[in-house]
Amino acid sequence: MELASALTVLLAICLVLITVKRKMSSHGRLPPGPTPLPVIGNFLQIKAAETCKSLIKLSEKYGPVFTVYFGNRPVVILCGHDAVKEALVDKAEEFSGRKTMPTWDRNFQGYGVVFANGERWKQLRRFSLTVLRNFGMGKKTIEQRIQEEAQFLLEEFRKTNEKPFDNTYFLSRAVSNVICSIVFGNRFDYQDKEFQALMEMINNTFREMSTAWAQLYDIYTNILKYFPGPHNKIYDMLENMRRFIAKRAGKNRETLDLNSPRDFIDSFLIQMEKEKNNPDSEFNVKNLELTTLTLFFAGTETVTSTLRYGFLFLMKYPEVQAKMHEEIVRVIGQNRAPNIEDRNQMPYTDAVIHEVQRVSDLIPMNLPHMVTRDTEFRGYLIPKGTEVYPVLTTVLNDSTKFKNPRQFSPEHFLDADGSFKKNDAFVPFSSGKRICLGEAMARMELFLFFTTVLQSFRLKPLMPPEDIDTTPLESGFANIVPTYQMCMVPR
Repeated sequence: MELASALTVLLAICLVLITVKRKMSSHGRLPPGPTPLPVIGNFLQIKAAETCKSLIKLSEKYGPVFTVYFGNRPVVILCGHDAVKEALVDKAEEFSGRKTMPTWDRNFQGYGVVFANGERWKQLRRFSLTVLRNFGMGKKTIEQRIQEEAQFLLEEFRKTNEKPFDNTYFLSRAVSNVICSIVFGNRFDYQDKEFQALMEMINNTFREMSTAWAQLYDIYTNILKYFPGPHNKIYDMLENMRRFIAKRAGKNRETLDLNSPRDFIDSFLIQMEKEKNNPDSEFNVKNLELTTLTLFFAGTETVTSTLRYGFLFLMKYPEVQAKMHEEIVRVIGQNRAPNIEDRNQMPYTDAVIHEVQRVSDLIPMNLPHMVTRDTEFRGYLIPKGTEVYPVLTTVLNDSTKFKNPRQFSPEHFLDADGSFKKNDAFVPFSSGKRICLGEAMARMELFLFFTTVLQSFRLKPLMPPEDIDTTPLESGFANIVPTYQMCMVPR
């Protein structure tokens, strides 16, 4: 009887393995990877709280291009500068598709510029870039808006009177007001309760998306979507932000002048009116709300988090902060506001900001891509629609491109003469056709906010620099800045 039971179990295992092998073979000639189990995929090889670390460890065994199974979904993983560049730049069209992360899918469902595909994505991206440029992205007009907001921020810092404080919402309100001036046509007072609530929602959503549960849900959504859990909080917060945008769009519509757009929302409404008789148009209310939401969310949180990481690094490495200040005084002085043209004469400051972005490694796994057609890649055949993760942290920490990738060192971006040195492995905004829409504005914001603050204040930690811990609070979709307090000491 025991022998019969053992044979039955053995037969069942064989059938499972045969089924898995057949399923894998039906997915083209995918790169090799760990053998998945039915339903749970590579659960045994991927720690839910450390998805990215688990994938990097697997790359040590399977190489820079391999396949894992998130539940029953095959996912191709790309690690290192060469593999990511070959996909996103050399085969840009083939890897330009987007998969919506399960934690976001209930809200976006393939709408909005970030998660759209095909003709919808092309229409929305082309339009969004045009409107952002029309409202000053990369131009003098947005530079003046950032300079103005930086002065409001300085005033808030002065009110702290050198006492300890958490800079999170000081920075998020200032940064958000820059993108708000474009999408909503105005800045918000820092004491505006609705604005404060939005900043809290953005901050909490960014953190929730990076928790162990969110990582588990993104991998095993085919099982977990039937159960209650923290993923519902993400949906609710994003939905509340969408409602705010819908309300703003409604107000804009009431006073809309078709010949004089005041902001991004007006521009979208005007385009909707122009294309109201075009059945193939993607200019509709859903795309309006969700494109605006992604611009607002990303335009607030990414720069805010980078500034917060930057302040932490500058307190941990006071010699770097001192050299930045010396360059600011030498090039700009103390009596005028920094401008973007100063950057060309400030190689050390530029290098520090690049190194802050590299080491903060804000979106380590990147947003998921998708191949738009059957794609030959390094001898494999990746079928159309396959999910792909170009793991940005492996590029930003590629030892063939950076001498000491695990160390904070502005010298990574300086040559022997102290001049700024570009590095094509610097990809915090991703690369290829899906590169961040707001890269130009984000780079301008980082330079102007950093230099304006350091021109007026010394960043003072509450502990010895060597005791400052820069370990992320959460590390999932994003590396979440650890909570800390600091003092602002006037210079």
